[in-house]
Formats: sequence, structure tokens, C-alpha cells
Amino acid sequence: MPIIHIEDVNDPRLEVFRLNERQLFPRDQRRDPAERGLFVAEGDLVVERAFAAGCKPRALLCAERYANQLGAVEVDVFIGDVELRREVTGLGVPLDALGIFERPLPTGLPELLKNSRRVVALEAVDNPTNIGAVVRSAAGLGWDALALDYTSADPFARRALRVAMGTSFLLPHGRANSGQALSDELESANLTIVAMTPDPGATDIRDLASDTEFRSRRIAVLFGSERIGLSDETLAKAHVRARIAMQPSVDSLNIANAASIALFALS
Repeated sequence: MPIIHIEDVNDPRLEVFRLNERQLFPRDQRRDPAERGLFVAEGDLVVERAFAAGCKPRALLCAERYANQLGAVEVDVFIGDVELRREVTGLGVPLDALGIFERPLPTGLPELLKNSRRVVALEAVDNPTNIGAVVRSAAGLGWDALALDYTSADPFARRALRVAMGTSFLLPHGRANSGQALSDELESANLTIVAMTPDPGATDIRDLASDTEFRSRRIAVLFGSERIGLSDETLAKAHVRARIAMQPSVDSLNIANAASIALFALS
């Protein structure tokens, strides 16, 4: 493990840390699962969990105190003071460790769904912070997989990984391609689709949670975007529409909060 002290912010060896996420994993690569790309692990805990998950590192940029705690890693470890790390990464408050890793080989969504009993599914959730919060709840509550439509944000986006505290490595995920609706994939896998909606005519999720027969099924709980919710087409394909009871003066919960409640109720 070569440890390299860097003092010049223009050192060309730091170039990989200047790449934004669009350059690390361009959007068009989502169309081709064979393209692996890179991801950013920000913070010592996320870096350590990336290593524990078997992800292959390309380079690390660390505070000296963190580098001294590292075990044997087959990658260059660059050390710089806080000002250098702030300048290079563009992060206002750079953490002690930042790693660039190769993305794991993707799992095909049909294969992932076939082997799962409890799936959380997201449609048009484009905020990485929300993705990370949902992942953290799903992993913590023992759900098997995350299914994403083509437009949802990347669970391995820097912000998503940080919010999820690296639990994204514990929750396998797959993405529907542009020509296949996510609900169609869920239905093809013989999962009972539970569409979350604030519609007062939907079934109270507490009733589903107390239904022994329902809880014995393989289920996918589907959430939509913050503002619009699930599409009409998706709602029409759902086997069950479920809601979280709340005060009439409030129309909905943040998706991260709603997911925590629903996944706990049905876990």
C-alpha cells in the first residue's frame, strides 16, 4: 500500500478525484448493464463498507490519521491536508476518507426479483438523498432487494451512499430498462404489488400488516416521486393500494419517512 503525501492541488495524480459523478457513471451507461463505471465512497465508514463488500478500489484520498489506520490495500493512498482535499474534491467539509471504486457487476432485475420475497420498488425517485434513506431503512429492516425504474437516481451516487451509510452494499438492486415498465417486471416475477398512495380510499397499511394470509405472500411495495406519486398506469396495475393514515391537513409524508413506516409494517 503506497502512501503518497501530496501538497500540490494540481498534482495530476489527483485527477480522478476531480471527476464529477456524471463523468464517473454517465447516464447513458444505465442503458448498458455491461458498463461498470466508478463510484465515490465518501467518509471512512462508507469506504470501509465498500472494502468489506469486495468492491475494487482505484484510489483513496485521506487524512493522514485515517491512512495510518488502514490495513493492507492494493491501491495508491494519497494523503493531503483538509484544504487540499476540499479544493480537489469540491466538498465544503471533506471527510477523513474518500475512495474511488469500481462498480460491482450489475444484477439483472428478473433474476433479482425471482429470488426475493420482500422487494422495495421506486418509480421516478430522482433525489439521491431519498434513495439513500430508503435503502438504509430497507437494509435495516431485512428487505431482500431494491427495484428501480429507468428514471430513478443511482443507489451508488455519492450522496445516496453517504445517506445510506454504505448499507447500499447490503441491499442488491436492479433497474428496469427503458422499454419495460417496472410494474411489469414485478408482475412477471409473481410478486404481489402494493402501491403506496395517500388516496383516502386505499387500504390502511395496518390492515395489511395484520392480515396473516397477505403477509405470507411475496410482495413488492412500490413508491413514487415526492410531488406526483405513482403514475396512473402503475396504480392501475397494482394488486393492492395502501395508505398510511395521517391527519387530513397533511397530504403526504416524505418518501423516506413513508418507506420506513411501510417497510416496518410489512417486514
